[in-house]
Amino acid sequence: MDRDLNRLREITDGESFLQSLNDITALGPTNDFWMITLAGALDSSSARNPELFAYVAAQNRLNAPVLFSHKKVSELIDPALRGKKKALERHHIFPRAWLERQGVTDLKLINQMANQALLEWPDNISISDTPPKEYVPEIRKRLSKVEWGTMLDLHALPENFEQMDYPVFLEERRRLMAGIIRRGFETLK
Repeated sequence: MDRDLNRLREITDGESFLQSLNDITALGPTNDFWMITLAGALDSSSARNPELFAYVAAQNRLNAPVLFSHKKVSELIDPALRGKKKALERHHIFPRAWLERQGVTDLKLINQMANQALLEWPDNISISDTPPKEYVPEIRKRLSKVEWGTMLDLHALPENFEQMDYPVFLEERRRLMAGIIRRGFETLK
């Protein structure tokens, strides 16, 4: 990174700056970065993790719908939209109270980035502490087969995630989230 920053110090105009950025990103991160390093960095429960911001930015670039909604992430993260209640909330895909009833009490596991998704607040309230095995079939009825496939894809959710063991779900979702970040990054080229 220092080498890349040093290359930018000598630039004096906007066109050269853009060319230098294009040259740097053309080399791009390696497959090991995308598949191992980034997926490992997503193993976090930090609410201010740069990888989490990159994931949401990638969803925005990919024009992803909000989880279980027809509205777009880009529409609801717009800072100009201010209401009494936040339009989006971070939702535990496997709800905290349900996980605790299953014996998962470590907050670092419960609050994993891979266990969270942006959801409209009415859906979040409706789901409450219902396990995915129960709430997913109901929500699926609202979406066509194509919409459901798009939802799974752009939210890095494995097929039949609602049936998965929690640790397996987290591992698989981190890998898929890294893929979403990569796809978003590749739109910048």
